[in-house]
Amino acid sequence: MFVVANLIQAVAVVIDYVLWFYMLIVIARAVLSWVSPDPYNPIVRFLYNATEPVLWRIRRALPLYGAGIDFSPIIVFVVILFLQQFLVRSLYDLAQTLRYSS
Repeated sequence: MFVVANLIQAVAVVIDYVLWFYMLIVIARAVLSWVSPDPYNPIVRFLYNATEPVLWRIRRALPLYGAGIDFSPIIVFVVILFLQQFLVRSLYDLAQTLRYSS
């Protein structure tokens, strides 16, 4: 059973790293929104292409524009933190349970 436990723990680590990386991308996107970057810059295009599908869905579902402030990145942060606390920790706990249940 330790092989399955190691696999689940590895999946949890990968999910955790992907969520942290996406959070950093959203932070970079939010910082770029404060300045007027060149829209043809490849880094700016990557940031917009990586974040806009998620942010657009949140903006469409919850039109929360207060005084010109876009709250969709904050909602993405909350969802990422929830997934890290619930999903990743649950996978860690499941791996520990499988490891010591034999």
